[in-house]
Amino acid sequence: MASMIDVRDLLALQGRMEAKQIGLRLHTPQALVDAMLHRLEAMGKAVRIQEERENCLSGSCKSCPEGKACLREWWALR
Repeated sequence: MASMIDVRDLLALQGRMEAKQIGLRLHTPQALVDAMLHRLEAMGKAVRIQEERENCLSGSCKSCPEGKACLREWWALR
């Protein structure tokens, strides 16, 4: 199981990653990765970057059946 230091080191090496990618790379449950990322954010060590896809098929996330599936959330170190 990965530690918060492992998450920080991976972000330092990769630049920015999605939480799902971090969990897969470190073989760690998604809930634990999310908790560690939120703690790093609270400590001022990591920052959350949200970006929208430009090619949204429906034109509005409110009408998407997946509900904001076209929004991507990245994490990076400060």
